[in-house]
Amino acid sequence: MFTPYPMLLLPEFHERVWGTRDLRPYFGLPVEGAPVGEVWMTGEQCRVANGPLAGETLGDLALRFGAELTGEAAPLAKRFPLLIKFLYPRQKLSVQVHPDDEGARRVGEVCGKTECWYVARAISGAQVGLGLRAGITREMFRMAIEANQAEHMLNWLDVKAGEMIYVDAGTVHAIGANAIFVETQQNCDITYRLYDYGRPRQLHLEEGMAAIREKTNAGWVEPEVGESAPHAASVGRMISEGARPTRPLTAPPAPAHTVLVSSPYFAVERYKLEGPVVLSGAVGKSSVQVLVCLEGGAVVEYDVGGARPSTPTAGLPGTPQLVTFTRGEAVVIPAALRQVTVRPQWQAELLRMTLPSHPVGEPVTTMRSANEPSNHAPHFHEAE
Repeated sequence: MFTPYPMLLLPEFHERVWGTRDLRPYFGLPVEGAPVGEVWMTGEQCRVANGPLAGETLGDLALRFGAELTGEAAPLAKRFPLLIKFLYPRQKLSVQVHPDDEGARRVGEVCGKTECWYVARAISGAQVGLGLRAGITREMFRMAIEANQAEHMLNWLDVKAGEMIYVDAGTVHAIGANAIFVETQQNCDITYRLYDYGRPRQLHLEEGMAAIREKTNAGWVEPEVGESAPHAASVGRMISEGARPTRPLTAPPAPAHTVLVSSPYFAVERYKLEGPVVLSGAVGKSSVQVLVCLEGGAVVEYDVGGARPSTPTAGLPGTPQLVTFTRGEAVVIPAALRQVTVRPQWQAELLRMTLPSHPVGEPVTTMRSANEPSNHAPHFHEAE
């Protein structure tokens, strides 16, 4: 029986009025048309780049394989549960809000949209607008929209690279320029635009006002340095058959592992690797794993005994199979494959996204100090 294997996905590039034509350092190709604001790494139309499933879309594979791909923890087995994006704001995004699960179901969607933003790159002046200021009510906020003062009703937080921001559904928010974010969210693309700085785009005031929560759990998340994940006991298994080691066969260093956020809808972890690490499914409900490479490159090594190829040339059971990925690429590891080894090509920095294997509460967040919105918006690479 054929089962899915770790899949390298081809990203989708989405045009946005607030985007850019310079997608460095994660994507090198120049943008010749309209500016790109979002690069979807796990969109349902993203296609597989490797192996016998090459050319198939992620959405079709979720329908075909169900929980073998998405996991027992997925809200719907035949729908991929996490949408992961790179965000490239060259201008401010609209002031907006997303519905919670109940609100989304009322308009025919399967889930709401709680999300988080990992700050991959940032320069001085990078900010996000997060939640209404203390004492601001829906009515006051609506009056501010009509007076073109909506952005001043938000808490504006300075952000820097390496930080994690949690944005639960119902939080009024906006993103400023000067940073690149990796967004992890429930697989829902409902956005109610409340204020857009005079740009000629449709607003969704009635729907958005109904979705707003005046008090939410949004905020900056303190990272937790995790216990060292299991790392490969032997470095004798090489990246390709017949290769000889170019480094001494000594025990690799334990990976630097940080839990960036753990929530009812997803967990995001960061690994900084100098040696191999074994990634296993948590005890409890199984979950798909998504790996996004931020720096360097790595190889996902798996046993075809757990993910059997469709052709005899792909390897025999027990034979290690390899998927290589580098900066700006994502690999989806099916839930049915409970363990893989990830070997950096000397060094790698990865994000790992999963679903919670058991009930998890909201993360502990802080708002820190709020500022006025910044109007300084140099091109990101001016500071590099």
